[in-house]
Amino acid sequence: MPLRQIAADFGIRETCLQNWMRQAAVETGARPGATAAENAELRELRKRNRLLEQENEVLPRAAAYFSRAHLPGR
Repeated sequence: MPLRQIAADFGIRETCLQNWMRQAAVETGARPGATAAENAELRELRKRNRLLEQENEVLPRAAAYFSRAHLPGR
């Protein structure tokens, strides 16, 4: 049965079905690429990396602020 017919039977576009099939081949190892689990892990790691970068930007400023607050005469 052609993909076009299968997609029509499911009420989806043929390209959507092709994408699903491509991802299924990746998940089973039949095709190289990142699995859904790897993509999810990568998203989480990028999110964590952004957070750590923000924290690293704030720490020097916070240290300078608190060191000034403890100077004699203040």
